[in-house]
Amino acid sequence: MGICMSREVNSCVSDGDKQSKQLNFIDLFCGCGGFTLGMERAGFKCLAAIDFNAEAVATLQANLSHIKHVIHRDLTAFPPVELSELIGVKHVDVIVGGPPCQGFSTARQVDGANHGKRLTDDPRRHLYQELLKYVGFFTPKVFVMENVLGIKTAAGGEYFSRVQSEARALGYRVHGQVEDAWELGVPQKRRRQLIIGTRVDIPGYFLPTLKPSPRAIPRTQLGAALGDLPAIRAGSGVDECDYDHALRAESMLHKVTRNYLTKVLEVEQAAKLTKHVARPHSDRDLRDFARLNEGESSAVAMRNGVEFEFPYDKSSFKDRYTRQSRFAPCSTIVAHLSKDGLMFIHPTQNRSLTPREAARIQSFPDWFRFPDARTHSFRMIGNAVPPLIAEAVGLAVTSFLGEENSVKKNDIESEDMMQIPKNEIEALEWLLPLLDIESRGLRQVSNFKLKRGWAAILFLYSGLHPDGSCERGCISNDVEDYPLVSSVEPRLLKPYYKLSGWPVVLVPVAEEVWRRFDGKEYCEHEIYCSDAQVAGMNYRTCAA
Repeated sequence: MGICMSREVNSCVSDGDKQSKQLNFIDLFCGCGGFTLGMERAGFKCLAAIDFNAEAVATLQANLSHIKHVIHRDLTAFPPVELSELIGVKHVDVIVGGPPCQGFSTARQVDGANHGKRLTDDPRRHLYQELLKYVGFFTPKVFVMENVLGIKTAAGGEYFSRVQSEARALGYRVHGQVEDAWELGVPQKRRRQLIIGTRVDIPGYFLPTLKPSPRAIPRTQLGAALGDLPAIRAGSGVDECDYDHALRAESMLHKVTRNYLTKVLEVEQAAKLTKHVARPHSDRDLRDFARLNEGESSAVAMRNGVEFEFPYDKSSFKDRYTRQSRFAPCSTIVAHLSKDGLMFIHPTQNRSLTPREAARIQSFPDWFRFPDARTHSFRMIGNAVPPLIAEAVGLAVTSFLGEENSVKKNDIESEDMMQIPKNEIEALEWLLPLLDIESRGLRQVSNFKLKRGWAAILFLYSGLHPDGSCERGCISNDVEDYPLVSSVEPRLLKPYYKLSGWPVVLVPVAEEVWRRFDGKEYCEHEIYCSDAQVAGMNYRTCAA
């Protein structure tokens, strides 16, 4: 409970927008560098990037060679103190990381591997603890963990709860939020779970909605990423060739495509087109590809009467083949592309996507080079955090840690200002009368009294995030004592929801507050009342 080519990154953050001291970060489980690249584009300095995959580390080093410490190590055998000695610091501003997600993937639920009685204890599920080990040592102001949506439901939500409860025990206010890559300008149907922790002594709450990078246009369609690439056949193409500048000039006539090519893919910074090589396919697969219309899967085609040559069982064949559409986001780019590309057939050509096309769909710039081996390239690209998502995360962290996070009191009408308790006694006086009112009765409580009760909660519990107030899951009674609160009302400590850290008794109050917020009765600054949180932290510091 919470009481190849080296490149300097072109950042979207202007000199006037940068803080006086450049924020720094460490990237754990960095892979080939998608998160690293995005954070640097957001204006951060990378102190170290670490991964156990030698080829991924070599790829990051080749592309971002200005980063001094790109380290090939297994984090389970590389203690934080060794990294600290290497980079010469004991504290960092931000830690980001994407622990391997295969142990949580919803795709693995087919065989019961991620849920129910057949739950397999995949060791990759526990790698989040290595990230938290580094968080505990370097005490960053913020940490961000990226994973698949399946982490929330794997083992009945056990791991999702564990990540957050263990982070709160380290002194972090934690919440989870889901981000849609398409809304952030990435042309694919990628939705990922972010777990964000902010150190409890940092004022304010990390708000739940990321904004796209200035270089991105939300809901960019697949065609914008592919339109200027020369047509090739299955099994053809070369690792390095000239661009088709006439085709590019034609593509540039479209505003969204021009934006994606120049600002996201930075095509003008790449002298040659690389990795635009298509894998070969059997004649039978190619004939089956040709039976699909643009944007159509084999399941849809079969419902429309199309017969495929591939010998299939209708109960399992389903979406074996999918032809993507230029006029929609692509299917989620995954590491499985290293094995086959049948779910990623080009919208207009009779072949699957090339590594360069997959990299573009992930928002990697064209100057970013990948290994010669196609399977390794596909695996790295599929495992990577899209740089555009990472950039949006970095910009949000910068905003949170900067002046923008502070509520300017002169922007708020005085009559709307939240009242803030002077001390714990007053906070309890405001809160206790609300605890035994059932949900229907809470609707009759005046805004004045409910707002005071909410401010009291934020005053008393600096480790809780408002967004977690309505989260459910496992209930726990294992909690550190809070002497005054426990002596007055033990229910204010336990039982509590292990996932969010919120005491069960407070949830009806929180639900009513959020209901009024949804009904426009409360403003955002009243839900995320940083002043009450800061006042509570300052009071406890002085009292100690």
